[in-house]
Amino acid sequence: MRRQILLFSAILLAVLCGVYVLCRGGNAPFQAAPGAECIPQEPDYRDSVMWILADGDTAGTGADIFYVVSTWEEDWTTADGALCHYADVWNPVHRERMSREMLRVAAYMAPGNRFYAPFYRHTTMETWLTQSEDTIFRRTRVPMGDVCAAFDLFQSRRDRSRPLIIAGFSQGGKAVVELLKHIGDDTYAQLAAAYVLGYKVTPADTAVCRRIRPALSADDTGVTVCYNTVKDVKYVQPVIASSCIAINPVNWRTDATPATLHDTVTVTLSPEYHVLVVSGYSGSEYRPYRNFLNVGDIHSCEPWLYSECLQRNIALRTSSWRSRPR
Repeated sequence: MRRQILLFSAILLAVLCGVYVLCRGGNAPFQAAPGAECIPQEPDYRDSVMWILADGDTAGTGADIFYVVSTWEEDWTTADGALCHYADVWNPVHRERMSREMLRVAAYMAPGNRFYAPFYRHTTMETWLTQSEDTIFRRTRVPMGDVCAAFDLFQSRRDRSRPLIIAGFSQGGKAVVELLKHIGDDTYAQLAAAYVLGYKVTPADTAVCRRIRPALSADDTGVTVCYNTVKDVKYVQPVIASSCIAINPVNWRTDATPATLHDTVTVTLSPEYHVLVVSGYSGSEYRPYRNFLNVGDIHSCEPWLYSECLQRNIALRTSSWRSRPR
């Protein structure tokens, strides 16, 4: 399969001047009070170093895909002793870690499409480990603000006659939900589909945003695809997977009809719990994380286990969007 993936990365040559809110990222000369929290310098999305880009649409018939990466950083402390709950997008090491997922997703989403993925100040794993909705809401204001800023610039520069795909995994899935609340009807009209991989859509989300419409088939457009994977419904993680909508990405049904994946894996949607229950697949390549993730759930598999299904479905929904009457 032919794919063209262009990675824009560079080492920051000079630390930019100024202080953002509480501190700057990297090696900024900031004197923090002991125990103070740090918010790294905001991204400048006009700078190509803030993006992973891949243009695989040689025929000009694909979609523009805006992808939001998941959580890669843990809490860290600056040289001045400030505790930081956010990734530093100006830190090449943080960007390199995020780019692992972004490039791997681009490998199956970019062929036939144009792929755009911004680095952003995602909140750290410790935020999710609190399992506190209040803490998560408070700390995700910064990353969700970054994602909306990146999307607005992306939207202002792209060809709006092309179909739009928005996708994200885990914290990136939350960002997709927030982007659906953020966009206007004109942008929504360009949406072929939004993919919330490994995160939830809540009744509160659907109540405040009529643009969140659950996918009901393989080729409906302007819809939200959402799923989470577990070995048994007892392993549902409420902070991540307590969704009110779901669809099976293997057979694109919303009932309990089982589907076979890779000849040996059975994937069955639980309409009651809105999760995928898999059998014939151990998920052993994803090690448990602090007794929180990959413990009965298989959270880390979401963009990878169904990658072929997602690749085909993006092409199908893109074609379906292009065939709609204008």
